[in-house]
Amino acid sequence: MDWAAVLGIAAVLVIMVRYEWPQLKPQMKREKTAYAVLTAVGGALALLLVFYPEMPGPTQGLDALYKPLVKWMDHFIEKRSG
Repeated sequence: MDWAAVLGIAAVLVIMVRYEWPQLKPQMKREKTAYAVLTAVGGALALLLVFYPEMPGPTQGLDALYKPLVKWMDHFIEKRSG
């Protein structure tokens, strides 16, 4: 089952690249680089989700990052108001 998903993801990536790449002009080097990097990162994330579906999402990462800041701000606001 996992390998069918991998093949499906690979097929979608190949179709995307074969359709979009010829439309980018040769002098559009930055756009081609950005397209290649974003496509590779998106493909890698899709593969990670196939093999590790319990992987935390981006909102959980942001919660972990900002939780100390929110606690500090709550403490600061309570201290100033009372």
